[in-house]
Amino acid sequence: MRVLIAPDSFKGSASATEVAAALAAGWLAARPGDQVTRLPLADGGEGTLDVLAATVPGARWHRARVTGPGGAPVTSRWLELPGGTSVTELAGASGLPLLARPDPMGAQTTGLGQVLGRALDAGAARILVGLGGAAATDGGTGALAALGAGFLGAAGQPLPPGGGALAALAEADLGNLRPPPAGGVTCLTDVTAPLLGPRGAAAVFGPQKGASRAQIARLEAGLARLADVLGGDPAAPGAGAAGGTGYGLAAAWGAVLAPGAAELSRLAGLDRALAGADLVITGEGRFDATSLTGKTCGTVIAAAAAAGVPVALVAGQVSEGLAGEGRAPGGVTAPMAVIALTDLAGGTAAALASPRRWLRQAARQLAAGC
Repeated sequence: MRVLIAPDSFKGSASATEVAAALAAGWLAARPGDQVTRLPLADGGEGTLDVLAATVPGARWHRARVTGPGGAPVTSRWLELPGGTSVTELAGASGLPLLARPDPMGAQTTGLGQVLGRALDAGAARILVGLGGAAATDGGTGALAALGAGFLGAAGQPLPPGGGALAALAEADLGNLRPPPAGGVTCLTDVTAPLLGPRGAAAVFGPQKGASRAQIARLEAGLARLADVLGGDPAAPGAGAAGGTGYGLAAAWGAVLAPGAAELSRLAGLDRALAGADLVITGEGRFDATSLTGKTCGTVIAAAAAAGVPVALVAGQVSEGLAGEGRAPGGVTAPMAVIALTDLAGGTAAALASPRRWLRQAARQLAAGC
């Protein structure tokens, strides 16, 4: 039997590569004669670079010392793929974990722009930006400023970094903004949030970055002012990704906002891998209705259905009503088998304490049923 294992990360407990390895070990423990292929995937958030490095032959790492979200220097990475495509993760240069403590008003995306500049210096023909895990709600102004843009107050003075300053924005000077590469820029998003409103960057993601209710209102006002100045489409799906960085890069730099899971699955060769598979196993930390709307699991399930390959799913947790056979929300064919690690382990705490153990157990259970 030919088995393809194509999971996302289990955020906070195991990377996609670790998940794939544990599932493969469990399957082979039960069926050692089977052919098992591992294809770890991502949706544009943390782990994107590691997934591409593991799945794209000839990918080359680069490192850069840049300004972190709190202003202190950090070491970030970007990846050069064959053919001239460069890929970076916002989280690696401007991510929330890089702060000693959250700073919702002052955190900046300057480091992301500096990494993008390094990729341009190295001759990137096309750039992919994985959006996710941002510390800032600055609409990408820090990144654009690092690329040469100016964001000015009423007296013509440069605004300080951070989303808290944007309410005073009077003008954007894009005259010295470095042009994007000839092949364009694509922002890989794992959310469909618009820039503004109750589903937008400040309202939904501000609390995750430590913002109080008053600060959320100030950040919302700043992003609204940025939209007035830059134009573009603040209502576009994904415009609110990474504190509005998706919007800023689209409006000022011509970036295209795209679902990350689909693009990364294409780059990793999901369709080619499915062509020779008898079964595909996918998974993520929490499987719910949103998993089927552009995220990794939904992308794998849809691709497998198109290829006529049955799917099994292993998740840390599974929402009620989504386990078992049949039709899932949105008309997507549900997996033939669904296993939750919380059920195997007897609870969430036990599953989180030893995720690899329970991933191996889940795979053994799936293999035993084949």
